[in-house]
Amino acid sequence: MAITGCGSATPKQIMTNNDISHLVDTSDEWIYTRTGIKERRLATNNLSLSDLSAEAAVKGIAMAGLSPSDIDLIILATSTADDLFGSASKIQNILKAENAVAFDLTAACSGFVFGLITAAQFIYSGVYQKVLVIGGDMLSRWVNWSDRTTCVLFGDGAGAVVCQRTTKNNHLLGFAMYSDGKQNQSLNLAYNFQAKFLKNGMVVNQGNYQFLTMKGKEIYRFAIEKVPEVIENALSKAELTVDDIDWLILHQANQRIINAVAKKLKIPSEKVISNVSKYGNTSAASIPLALDEAVRSGKIKSGNIVASSGFGAGLTWGAVIFRWSIEV
Repeated sequence: MAITGCGSATPKQIMTNNDISHLVDTSDEWIYTRTGIKERRLATNNLSLSDLSAEAAVKGIAMAGLSPSDIDLIILATSTADDLFGSASKIQNILKAENAVAFDLTAACSGFVFGLITAAQFIYSGVYQKVLVIGGDMLSRWVNWSDRTTCVLFGDGAGAVVCQRTTKNNHLLGFAMYSDGKQNQSLNLAYNFQAKFLKNGMVVNQGNYQFLTMKGKEIYRFAIEKVPEVIENALSKAELTVDDIDWLILHQANQRIINAVAKKLKIPSEKVISNVSKYGNTSAASIPLALDEAVRSGKIKSGNIVASSGFGAGLTWGAVIFRWSIEV
């Protein structure tokens, strides 16, 4: 398998830390020193996740030198689909990727990593040859804008990569995935229901989803413990060491987490890709968004080895080690 193209898209609407200080009791200094975030992009009420994801996908498909009709599988990693039944098929239609089967994958902030690993299995089996993996989220839909512990963190965005079967060297060098449901209550976007009585004692539950809730200290401890472990696990499977890594791209949750993980792995800061200051936590979009910016700016070059890890609600975490090259 080779990753042959990448693309990203973000809303034009920018909310700065100073803007948030007019909504809740906070300040630019308070937010930045604790998170590394300066601003985030927020979708307007007429922008759908499907449209934003399709925009990122078009760029990735173009970099890969393909057309949408060449794609035979679309995996959308998201927790905030436009439709509870999923948005991948809608994206397929927007792209006019008529030869592709499409489905959603939900693993929160680990979604893109899980989606990339899933795509690889389809390619290895020979079932599909050209797979589009999209990570996209609009958590602004589910943030309580009166809660300063969460509203300062999240932004909206989408990123995509094209994966292709290759007869040359495999570019997905190693991976690992984990889940721990015992810590499920640390980060939730839970269903809130009320009993609706029908007749003859029959009752159903109906309602809507609550605002996002998070136990920040627990998530921080979880990330700095588990992320270095899973990266080392994936490196071991790839028969590589930390010294072989050219670039580290972590889920862009918090700059303090990124710094702590890099320090624990003894990876110098000049090898760490971070854009959390511009976009905040964009959940499943954060890794492909950071990857696309680094590739298009010339930081990540052909042949470079990239270590990436996603972590979040579930709790879930995973890592992939891949060699960047757009050649099949």
